[in-house]
Amino acid sequence: MKWTYLFFTFNFIAVCLGAQEIDNTTSFKNIDWDSYIRFSLDNDYFSARDQQYTKGANLEVCSPALKKNPLTRLLIDPHFSHTRYGLGLEQAGYTPDNLRIENQNRDRPYAGTLFFKTFLLVTDTIKKQRWSTTLSTGVIGEIALADEVQDEAHRLLHNVVPPGWDYQIANDVILNYQVDYEKQLLAFRNILSFEGDASARAGTLSDKASIGVTALAGYFKSPFTQIYRKTSKFHLYMYDRPELDIIGYDATLEGGVFNHTSPYTIPPTDINRVVFINRVGWVASYKKAILEYFQCYTSRELTTGPKNNKWGGVQIAVALR
Repeated sequence: MKWTYLFFTFNFIAVCLGAQEIDNTTSFKNIDWDSYIRFSLDNDYFSARDQQYTKGANLEVCSPALKKNPLTRLLIDPHFSHTRYGLGLEQAGYTPDNLRIENQNRDRPYAGTLFFKTFLLVTDTIKKQRWSTTLSTGVIGEIALADEVQDEAHRLLHNVVPPGWDYQIANDVILNYQVDYEKQLLAFRNILSFEGDASARAGTLSDKASIGVTALAGYFKSPFTQIYRKTSKFHLYMYDRPELDIIGYDATLEGGVFNHTSPYTIPPTDINRVVFINRVGWVASYKKAILEYFQCYTSRELTTGPKNNKWGGVQIAVALR
């Protein structure tokens, strides 16, 4: 009962406060400590919407002890100068544009995901580059409990209870693998930095390739320098990251790889294979704590759906030692 209560509390907070998949391996989300805990919340509530990617939550722990995790052996490690090991639990929910009808009418299907992330993050302080590998294992469908959590939250908040969760993507397995690479292109002291990045993922949840650039401005500690466990300095900066995604497959739209009984899915011809995403955020850190707030914009994912989508999110991280 204790663990059941904690699980629903975790997801309820995510629905009420804080949805695309959360990626904490990028440089603008860098944390200088070897051991920390981070809680991330995405929600379109921050953009006054309730549609498409509607919520996401991630609880993440990073520690040298996680090197002993058996799944870590499956991760590609280029053996740069510094390596960090992490484990995360993530849950996300997706809904159509109109929550008041059961028939989505070629709009995004209802879908819920729940999975663990095993990852490593490697930094090369000499050549100013970073590498990360992530293995995601979990489930999509009713078993992810996204419908129960959203329905209960909407009842408590006196919002409309979506009637279409009975038509969500059917239960299936999530097994995904992702690699990311970043390179610092230009930097001026600790007040301005530009990075380029590329990533690729494949598996039963999604197949996607991405390229992007990131601009950081303010006062910050470079994510490509030596790692320090703590600092008494106050850092404050903002970032802007435009990204271009090439979509091969998305189970939250097309249904799972193994289970083809989903009552409603999007045909491949209705999916835009090139999607633009832009994320703007503000980050503040002091001693053993980091706080971030961001807004995210994405171009149309479906040829028949809304022209764009927006959501926001918050993150808080605390050093464990």
